[in-house]
Parts: sequence; C-alpha cells; structure tokens
Amino acid sequence: MLSERTEVQVRPGVEDDLEALTDLYNHYVRETSITFDTAVFTPEERRPWLLSHPEDGPHRLMVAVDLDSQEILGYATSSPHRPKAAYGTSVETTVYVAPHAGGRGIGTLLYQALFAALADEDLHRAYAGIAQPNEASTRLHERFGFRYVGTYREVGRKFGRYWDVAWYEKEL
Repeated sequence: MLSERTEVQVRPGVEDDLEALTDLYNHYVRETSITFDTAVFTPEERRPWLLSHPEDGPHRLMVAVDLDSQEILGYATSSPHRPKAAYGTSVETTVYVAPHAGGRGIGTLLYQALFAALADEDLHRAYAGIAQPNEASTRLHERFGFRYVGTYREVGRKFGRYWDVAWYEKEL
C-alpha cells in the first residue's frame, strides 16, 4: 500500500519499464472504460508504443516511480493528436495511475513533469479525451488549464455498452 510519505521520482520512461507499464495499462484495458482498447497487450506488442515516446521532442513518456520499492506508480504521455502533418503542433495527453496509488497526487506530479518537458517544444495545443464518467480525470485536466470543448456521444462500445468521450484542450 502506498503511504502518505512515499517519495516519488518522475523521470522519462525507458525500455526497462516496458513490462510494468504494460501491466499497468492492461489493468485499465480489462477493468475500465477509461481506454477503449479491449484486448490486453504483451510487452512485445506494447514496445512500439514505448519507442514512439523518446526522451526528447514533442512525444514524451514520463513515469512516476516509488523511490523505495522502484514500483511504477503511473505514467503520462504526449502523443500525436492526428497523423496529418498540419496537426504536428498539437498533442494528445493522457495519464494512467496505478489503482492503489490514486488520490495521492501522482497524476499531478506526472502532468507537472510532462508539461515542463514540453515547454520548449514547438507545440500550440494539447488535447485530452476523457471517457465519461471520470470526475478525477476531469478535475486533474481542469487544474492544468484544460477547457471543455465538446463531447463525442456514444463513440466507443466496451463491456456491452456505449461510452461518451468529453474532449478538453489546453494552450501550450
């Protein structure tokens, strides 16, 4: 169990993190509507995702690590918003926190580090899609200056039902 005094380091994600990051993401695939992936990944299947987030540039992967146990408590990414060239100054951001580490400020630490890392990049906007309902994610994004821009109604089907995604944007 994560204690209130856990010391956390946020650093760029590296290949040695792949298995732990895959396990963390697979929890959300199996148990929640937060991601619209419906099949779990092996670490090898997830490797291209990790490698698409180098330590510099606009597409980053930041991980939060418990300094005592070295357990990964969460991660944040900035990824291409859309594949066409004119979208190059826009990114989509996301945060995933280990289920037992929620409510401890891990998401805040991750976004602080991510946006600090992106500050010198040629970026204009960040976007975040939040599957509804997800009050914790909405609060986190609003705290970082994201503003609601609209909702895609019933855009994804998972667990036998349709889910809405609320979209938020932030100036960079």
